[in-house]
Amino acid sequence: MESIKTWALDDRPREKMEAHGADVLSKAELLAILVGSGIPGKSAVEMMREVLSDYNDSLKLLGKATIEDLIQYKGMGKAKAITILAACQLANERLKEELGPRQKLKDAKDAFLYFRPRMQDLTVEECHLLMLSPGLKIINSVMLSHGGLAGASVDLRELLRQALLAQATSVILCHNHPSGNVNPSREDDTLTARVAQACKTMGIKFQDHLIVSDDKYYSYSEQGKL
Repeated sequence: MESIKTWALDDRPREKMEAHGADVLSKAELLAILVGSGIPGKSAVEMMREVLSDYNDSLKLLGKATIEDLIQYKGMGKAKAITILAACQLANERLKEELGPRQKLKDAKDAFLYFRPRMQDLTVEECHLLMLSPGLKIINSVMLSHGGLAGASVDLRELLRQALLAQATSVILCHNHPSGNVNPSREDDTLTARVAQACKTMGIKFQDHLIVSDDKYYSYSEQGKL
């Protein structure tokens, strides 16, 4: 197995990062630092280039892979596969910090940016509730349901319980469409109407219902449907 230590100095991503900073490294080089070694005849960087090539050079797509997917590559054991997926998740965790508790939402796009790192890699539908204090400051969010590809159901009693426990004055509902098509279905419209009525009964403002995919969203509020 070819170790990074045996490479020419210019080809060592660790030394390159130390000398020039992380910004000059490619995604393959950054991942190579994490996995540490390649296989005879193929460096860690070359391995990572091959893997990334199959995922359109996208960490977002790579993050959707499973351990079983990655260990199909020659020289990729479970430890390396887990390391790669952990790195992708760290990228999501960093994004989550950009809109964390007590930060203020300005519009539907802010809500989408909050939910995207939490939901962008999901292969099944989930429904989350974002709870807000006066002034649209984020209190917390909770997952209300996790379903199969056919969809996720929402318990209105649990939704209201979570909102009341958090002392939220308004809420935003969000669920994902793994297909990437964010256009609302008839079921989505029905859910929106049910949640709006339930929130009205309890004196909680139903701020919005978002349908999200990896890079786009649909907002009932922006479309004038709330």
